Amino acid sequence: MAVDVNSNKYTFIFAAVMVIIVATLLALASESLKPMQNENVANEKRQNILSSIGISVPASEAKEAYEKYLVEAVVLDANGAVKQTELNAFDIDVLKDYKAGLSNIYKANSGDVDAMKAELLKFGTDGVNYPMFVLNKDGQDVYVVPVVGTGLWGPIWGYVTVAGDGKTVVGAVFDHKSETPGLGAEIGQASFQKPFEGKTIFDENGSFTGIKVMKGGAKGDEHGVDAISGGTITSNGVSEMLLRTLKIYEPYFLGLHSAAEPEMVELPVDSLGMSMDSLNVEVGDSLELSVN
Repeated sequence: MAVDVNSNKYTFIFAAVMVIIVATLLALASESLKPMQNENVANEKRQNILSSIGISVPASEAKEAYEKYLVEAVVLDANGAVKQTELNAFDIDVLKDYKAGLSNIYKANSGDVDAMKAELLKFGTDGVNYPMFVLNKDGQDVYVVPVVGTGLWGPIWGYVTVAGDGKTVVGAVFDHKSETPGLGAEIGQASFQKPFEGKTIFDENGSFTGIKVMKGGAKGDEHGVDAISGGTITSNGVSEMLLRTLKIYEPYFLGLHSAAEPEMVELPVDSLGMSMDSLNVEVGDSLELSVN
């Protein structure tokens, strides 16, 4: 029986068969490329972590370099305490979690840190997981913290690295999805990120300050950097993101801070094996010595 290729029935069946064939081929192609796509995403993450400590490598060398510098990756809870978990810190997608509901918790409790932490500890099945990456650069351990927030047009994110003293910022990198070129998008440029180096997240009394992005200029403030001219909302987003996230990690950094402080010990003078003539003290007095 001859097929009438000009009939509507033939046209419909032909179109349906072609749609099924093309859709199947696209699905197979997507599945076959997925491992490579995941590896590219992982390498970009490794590159950003390394970039926050001042190390730039191509994507093809990111995995080897990351493993070379990595000391350990840990997971903290909302109280800044290390969690005993089988989770791989590297696999935690903080941007995905932020979109999945954390942003609402942060907004609803922006003025009450204790209430926010209480909500975060109840989030999901075991509370929110906060990853941290400990890397060793030039013989010193540094601590890389992922940050995520909201800019003018969408999500912003990045990594902030704190030195072993628990308070000095070693470096920071930021990125965005859709901020305005020449304005908010400048957070992705070295001109905005470089000034974070050397800033501190605690004041001289040990009180938490975080790092603020300051409209009108930081003017030498050791806890602030200049905001982006014409990018006020994005700058405010970066500031909120840093203060909120670093506040979660504050207890951990306080522990590092305390460990880095010299310990004061008091010893009686007559217990020291040295000539008293070389010191302007008398037996019975005491000395305070600073030791590491």
